[in-house]
Amino acid sequence: MVGQFSKADHHQKKIICELYLKNTRFINNWDLVDASAHYIVGPYLMDKNKAPLYELAQSDLLWERRIAIMSTFHYIKNHEFTDTLKIAGMLLSDPEDLIHKAVGWMLREIGKRRMQLEEAFLKKHYQNMPRTMLRYAIEKFPEPKRQRYLRGRI
Repeated sequence: MVGQFSKADHHQKKIICELYLKNTRFINNWDLVDASAHYIVGPYLMDKNKAPLYELAQSDLLWERRIAIMSTFHYIKNHEFTDTLKIAGMLLSDPEDLIHKAVGWMLREIGKRRMQLEEAFLKKHYQNMPRTMLRYAIEKFPEPKRQRYLRGRI
């Protein structure tokens, strides 16, 4: 689907994305999500209403929540961070480690492009976010700064 989407015209992209979103129950592991969401859903919704992402972020299905945050990787690559930060906020109390990892990863990707934005989010939430999410988000920070976050001294 990713290959087809990349070569498709607008009408075909719509069909592919709708098919993808109607069949999320079959996108049922982290590898499938990570290899597809930001190549199909993210680009398709780039200039459209992002409501489907927010619906996925509230799903009972782990993989749909991961699709929501991973789709925003496309926006991060295009220096658009608002939806990623909103969805990250929605997923702060998610019980699943695979969501913690994905959110932390997307926060780190924001930091690669706009560190002050990542840090503003972290300063607001780091004391309440899951440890795995925090560790992924601060992975590339200088060691003294990483330790301050981990020790709750920011």
